[in-house]
Amino acid sequence: MQNKKMVLGIILGGIIGGLITLFDQDTRSTAKGQYQISKRQTNYYLKHPSEAIRNARVACNKFNDTFNKSADNAISALEQVEQTIDTITNKNENQNESKLKSIK
Repeated sequence: MQNKKMVLGIILGGIIGGLITLFDQDTRSTAKGQYQISKRQTNYYLKHPSEAIRNARVACNKFNDTFNKSADNAISALEQVEQTIDTITNKNENQNESKLKSIK
């Protein structure tokens, strides 16, 4: 029950806060402009659904390309770190072996 009250309070607070901000003329005109742009785009995509699907596919492909490039960069960085650690570890092992040989 408490969880429902909290969600209801957040929703009502958002609605009331949004309505209060509309008392400002600049905010009202900006909101109206954004509404008109959204309305035009929605109507366009309703009349041209294939365009909406194509745009969604292009956006997904772009996201996938960006994600793959980032993953490749991360893998490359991890490989460089691994090589550096291996180099340092091998150098330390070689130094330890030479010390042991000199002691014997």
